[in-house]
Amino acid sequence: MIRYALPALLLTSVLPVYAQSPAAEVPLIERGKIFGNPSKTAAKISPDGKWLSWIAPRDGVLNVWVAPADKLSDARPLTDEKTRPIRNSFWSPDSKVVLFIQDKGGDENFLLYGVNVASGKQTNYTPFEKTRVQVLQISSKIKDRILVGVNNRDPRWHDVYSLELASGKLTLVQQNDGYGGFVADDNLKLRIAQKARDDGGATYYRISDGKIDTTPLAEVSLEDSQTTGPGAFTADGKTLYWIDSRNRNTAALVAQDVASGKATVIAEDARADIGQPLFDERTGRVQAYTVNYLKQEYVPVDNSIKEDLAFLKKNTKGQFAVTSRTEAEDKWLVAVDPVTAPASTWLYDRKAKKLTQLYVSRPELDGAPLAAMHPQEIKSRDGLTLVSYLTLPKSVDANGTGKASKPVPMVLLVHGGPWARDGFGYNGYHQWLANRGYAVLSVNYRGSTGFGKKFISAGDLQWGRKMHDDLIDAVDWAVKNGVTTADKVAIMGGSYGGYATLAGLTFTPTTFACGVDIVGPSNLFTLLQTIPPYWEAGKQQFYKRMGDPTTDAGKALLKERSPLNFAADIQRPLLIGQGANDPRVNVRESEQIVAAMAAKNIPVTYVEFPDEGHGFARPVNNIAFNAVTENFLAKCLNGRAEPIGGALKASTAQVKHGAEFAPGLADAIK
Repeated sequence: MIRYALPALLLTSVLPVYAQSPAAEVPLIERGKIFGNPSKTAAKISPDGKWLSWIAPRDGVLNVWVAPADKLSDARPLTDEKTRPIRNSFWSPDSKVVLFIQDKGGDENFLLYGVNVASGKQTNYTPFEKTRVQVLQISSKIKDRILVGVNNRDPRWHDVYSLELASGKLTLVQQNDGYGGFVADDNLKLRIAQKARDDGGATYYRISDGKIDTTPLAEVSLEDSQTTGPGAFTADGKTLYWIDSRNRNTAALVAQDVASGKATVIAEDARADIGQPLFDERTGRVQAYTVNYLKQEYVPVDNSIKEDLAFLKKNTKGQFAVTSRTEAEDKWLVAVDPVTAPASTWLYDRKAKKLTQLYVSRPELDGAPLAAMHPQEIKSRDGLTLVSYLTLPKSVDANGTGKASKPVPMVLLVHGGPWARDGFGYNGYHQWLANRGYAVLSVNYRGSTGFGKKFISAGDLQWGRKMHDDLIDAVDWAVKNGVTTADKVAIMGGSYGGYATLAGLTFTPTTFACGVDIVGPSNLFTLLQTIPPYWEAGKQQFYKRMGDPTTDAGKALLKERSPLNFAADIQRPLLIGQGANDPRVNVRESEQIVAAMAAKNIPVTYVEFPDEGHGFARPVNNIAFNAVTENFLAKCLNGRAEPIGGALKASTAQVKHGAEFAPGLADAIK
């Protein structure tokens, strides 16, 4: 289904450390082991069970590899990307082709590619410029083609095409003249169209014989827009599953009889929205679902896989996730995350009830001093529960109890989106910062998803206000509970997290000791002016939830919530990282606040990457920025750091301003 939900904006050598390090007795983990390429990741099993694919380095760049499922020693690379990593892939329904999407330099104009496993021939299925492809439907019945959305005719809307995988032929199924998304059934027939409403909600229409009805099937308000939508049809087309928060707070899993319209609630949870269901690969009927409050849990719907889920829970050491299954459902791939050890992927044979380890994603972290993560429930000043995650350095919590033996400096790590969430599990940033001697706290502030529509709506028009208050309340909690002291807290984040950093240093200029902003917007006017055209269907949601630039009241609100307008108030050190090709948060967002600070002689360090977009996909670039960051934080928070060394020279980093304000940076770029 194409849907326009609001986008969300992831044994060491002995190295020199700062003398004041609070964690000096804990071995320093090289940042390259945390942020470099994984050895293997993102494994998939082919529908027929004969092949395994995964992502792994080839000449230092992540590419797709494949091997017979029964002979992994015959693994071979299928792709040969030279610069930009491939980050995910998936199988064609006939098990003959591995498909993947790839953009250029972070511009998010993702094109669809496929590689024939037998011949090795690679095909660009969407050879267009300034185009973003979306995969709409892959059928369990129809093996030779899939449905895709392509916006090469009008960049705002994705026309629906049938793609023949063998020939690459694209056949138009539905020209899109203003619809935000479509739902197709297992016969690859379009059944539902979604159109954005002026109030930020959505209207859903039936599609019959290729024609979109004029009478609505369903109306969804702004309040329910992030938590309600049709998901998938059963294989016989008679039942439509919804994730649905209408007439309730948290989103339920609902089955709707297509003929009668009768809706039956399959599952709901008062704590959190129902997450991704598991469907029978042949019938399309739901077998289980997930709930993610503090941690993710699988809940069976019937007895078909109840024993399997119980077996996996009992026999895996950590939180597990079912990531791929064969069409016959006899083989599953299961990812296991112990948090304090590197994640691993296993092959589960259902008949034999046997788990076989396929790989460890980062074996170089085996035996490393990884820290435990602790879910926390923090109360906001107006009574909301903020599900948060705390990681403490092992120097003050050697046994992983979640209680610090003494206060340490802390980094408040703010997630992007803001319509996204933090969750429990291995987190490279948490591990890196904790290893450097900092407590790390991630907070699901109001507006975060997963906790019901009321929690999301509580963030409406609250950028830089109540959303920011939640972050301050979490810092106060950490101080009160002996995690840190009020004078030793840094704020850091990407996308909305970058905005929160700028908001923290402008709206509350003495609260944080310093800030690290990664691809964060500084001016909400220019942010809304430069959103990608294919976000057209979600534009009214942005206006209703952020501030409407077409009204006087909205203009006033956006002005007072834009950190750029208060740059002169910044008193604490600031580091900014930006991708030059970012289509979500234009490079101007960073350039303009740097210019405003420079004009007032306020210190700021600005690092730009010419081959990156919304975040840093290339490990050499991510490592380079994190090298600057950890030395910047070490000066600010009195922690420790691995020297920058040659990290910047290995990257495309361009230090545009303020090298003198970041320790070691001027020398690193000589």
